[in-house]
Amino acid sequence: MDYDVIVVGARVAGATTAMLLARRGLRVLVVDRVAFPSDTISSHQIQVPGVARLRRWGLLEAVRAAGTPPTRRLRFDAGEVVLDGSFPPFEGADALYSPRRTLLDAALVDAARSAGADVRENFRVEELVWSEGRVVGVRGRERLGSSVALRARIVVGADGKNSFVASAVGARTYRQRPVRAFACYTYFSGLPVTAGEVYRRRGRLVAVFPTNDDLTMVYLSEPLSGFEVFRRDIEKHYLAALDGCGDLGGRAREARREERLRTTPDQPNRFRLPHGPGWALVGDAGVVMDSVSAQGITNALRDADLLAEALSAELDGVPSLAAYHRRRDRAVRPMYDHTVGLAGHSPGITERLLYTAVADRPAEVTRFLGVFSGALPPDSYLNPAAMLRVFGAAGRTRGARRRRARAA
Repeated sequence: MDYDVIVVGARVAGATTAMLLARRGLRVLVVDRVAFPSDTISSHQIQVPGVARLRRWGLLEAVRAAGTPPTRRLRFDAGEVVLDGSFPPFEGADALYSPRRTLLDAALVDAARSAGADVRENFRVEELVWSEGRVVGVRGRERLGSSVALRARIVVGADGKNSFVASAVGARTYRQRPVRAFACYTYFSGLPVTAGEVYRRRGRLVAVFPTNDDLTMVYLSEPLSGFEVFRRDIEKHYLAALDGCGDLGGRAREARREERLRTTPDQPNRFRLPHGPGWALVGDAGVVMDSVSAQGITNALRDADLLAEALSAELDGVPSLAAYHRRRDRAVRPMYDHTVGLAGHSPGITERLLYTAVADRPAEVTRFLGVFSGALPPDSYLNPAAMLRVFGAAGRTRGARRRRARAA
């Protein structure tokens, strides 16, 4: 059987792309070298805009039904200042979720299958099939099976940051930045939280969010320069980092660690050209960034949405992949630049002054958390004009307080 689209990779970006294309009536095959459910290194968060998409597609209930708790409030501890507030609503969503990937990915694969996509698990793609300079399919095999060639009008690489498809087509890389940080996380029982917690310190960022099975995920990001020392005794250095975050270290020691510490320095920052003759890229295969801002899942959902729309038009004879490229880059670039800055773990004086300026102003805290969640583009808030507005308003507030104090 020939297909309209073959999607290589069936995690968030791939399964979502396959589902959306199948819902449009296209003949879609999605393959993955693993079977689901299966785990993978992840930042966990579906940020508020990603939740809005799942809600629109009718998939949010599956995340909730798996016992994934919503997070509507965030306590952002910058050391000298603590910001505590709620996320701004975005297209009907007002919470983020932090599901285990064993649950999220399997739910999306099931949704793709239910939409009519052909799903082949345990299928390893060995090469792309070419004809007259154009990709026209893939060749691969299931476990213990013989090699087969499968043809399609378009092959989509949704196979992650180390994408086989991107490598095979020679997708050009641009806006690449050096790896700046490594990540380490695990899961605790007996460490309940009533809100998400983020600790921003010079030299580290720690995030604490509830996930499935009454567990709490505790994530650490530190500069890559310290990785060799960190890896010599991961648990010791991980707990020492938590000790620098208020009472978190003590709470973690009183809790029970349920799984091993997952640690990775493989956190590239780069864009790839996302299309060419007979092929396209989506998710981390196209744009990948440090996990410190926890945008990967949400980016994958957005880009799958954009690509499905573009491919549907492309296969109807309307050239649309160049527009997909432009829309993707326009959507992701502000957060990409913000994320690369965060991964340096060197908050400057302007950033520290910003925390102080908004701390006692609930509306500004909500706007700040909108940037954190991706509901507001970073460049709409963290720009000189907006900063002057925030600092000016903070100065007027302090002046009014002094005048009231003198009058009293």
